[in-house]
Amino acid sequence: MTNILHFTENHRFCVGREFSLSSLDFKMLAMMYQPMIGGLAISLYQALYQQMSAEKVGYSPLEQQRKLFLLLDLEQGERGRKYLIEQSSKLEAIGLLQTTRKFLPDEEDYIFVYTLFQPLGPNEFFRNQHLTLLLRDKVGKFMLLSLREDLLAPEPEECREASEENLSVPFYELFRLNTQVVDYELEQALYEASASKQGEARMDVTTKGFQYADIIMRFPRGASNRIYVEALKHKPDQMAAINIVAKKYNLSLQETCRLLDEDGVFSEEGELQMDLMQYNANLFYRQSKKRDEERERTMSRSEETGAGDSAEQAGEKSVEMAYYLEVPQQLRGECTDHQYNYIMRNEPYTAVLKMFFTQGSIPDGVLNIFEKIDLNYKLNEEVINVLIHFLHIDRRSWAKSSIEAVASDMLGKQIITYEQAVEYVREKISYKQKAASKVEAAKAGGGSVTRGRQGKTQKPHIPIVVPDAGAAASSRLTEEELEAARRMAQKLDERFNRKS
Repeated sequence: MTNILHFTENHRFCVGREFSLSSLDFKMLAMMYQPMIGGLAISLYQALYQQMSAEKVGYSPLEQQRKLFLLLDLEQGERGRKYLIEQSSKLEAIGLLQTTRKFLPDEEDYIFVYTLFQPLGPNEFFRNQHLTLLLRDKVGKFMLLSLREDLLAPEPEECREASEENLSVPFYELFRLNTQVVDYELEQALYEASASKQGEARMDVTTKGFQYADIIMRFPRGASNRIYVEALKHKPDQMAAINIVAKKYNLSLQETCRLLDEDGVFSEEGELQMDLMQYNANLFYRQSKKRDEERERTMSRSEETGAGDSAEQAGEKSVEMAYYLEVPQQLRGECTDHQYNYIMRNEPYTAVLKMFFTQGSIPDGVLNIFEKIDLNYKLNEEVINVLIHFLHIDRRSWAKSSIEAVASDMLGKQIITYEQAVEYVREKISYKQKAASKVEAAKAGGGSVTRGRQGKTQKPHIPIVVPDAGAAASSRLTEEELEAARRMAQKLDERFNRKS
């Protein structure tokens, strides 16, 4: 807000919430949130919460903000307004409140909607690094650990390492629904109830998307592009373009503001450079994707440190004779057909790679790409082993692009089992052999083969004309004919000399 008169005690407000506070929530507010933002901000939160009965969810009736000033004993004037804005900002910063302003065209005035959010539970709170560090800075490390022990009850030590079995009964094993009768009024009512505020918050360019007020509220005041962003208020076409980019690359509001603050996104005339913004958004999306994949791989490594015996306890899978892979020439002296196929079906891909890289250690680039295929692409390990077999027998390159091309082809064709992978390899090898046989047949016929169409000649056979020796000899002139030609030439010379 640029004018303090846009937020006064005379403006109306309502409160929206989709929860009811429990005794644990009240304890979290008092012991965890209050030390971070102060008691007055928590008092504002509870005053807003009390605007509606605890047994209901939804929205409270419209009231003047003077009611909040009186409940909090604030001065009704500029000082009280600034103080209320300061306390509400603290609640917004830690995720307990969201404030929106709506314009009523009929009354030509604004109303304020305060949306409350439930305090985080102890587990979620301590998983949130920002809140944990803020609380540590306020109360100290030892007090933080004491609060954690007070709020979190650990699992009994006897149960931690015991094997578990899920005995819960699924819904459809116990209940049978009458789906023959369709109640249209009930369906309509349930649909309207499901369209909650959180559902509407999902960005859709065709409906709402990011509004100008959302962007300008979070855009830095001292930024060089601030003047261009303020001009977006009167440019709905550029706002639509921004929302299209944000939806395409799954950008949050904060990330969208960061991209709008980049140099060159706006021209000197204030026009949005769509190509540059889309290029930057694509770079940001790819970098975020790469970071997420690396984080996922790191977490998987840490989870696998204590799970070494789980693979041994798992049942061994057998391979049917119809799906046996032929042992490569390199390994025929080391294992039989049965042993090789058992390894391909049951061993991890790291062990299979060691079989083919016998001269030294496995290159880091090869390990990295297979780790990505395993942890990020979620290709089954037995399928990865067949992929390694195919790379070797097809004499393909072990470069990243070559390995990723085969893995992408398998993913695109929904190959998830060992049998499907074996059929895939056989199909590829068969196709290659047929193409090679066509090439040999074409070469045997005496024709050259093109790169794109094997088995077909590049040019049609054109017969070469050989000169006839007899015809050449018969075309020579006799002595008499030569003498006649000389006389004809002499007459022509004499005629030319007379004219000249």
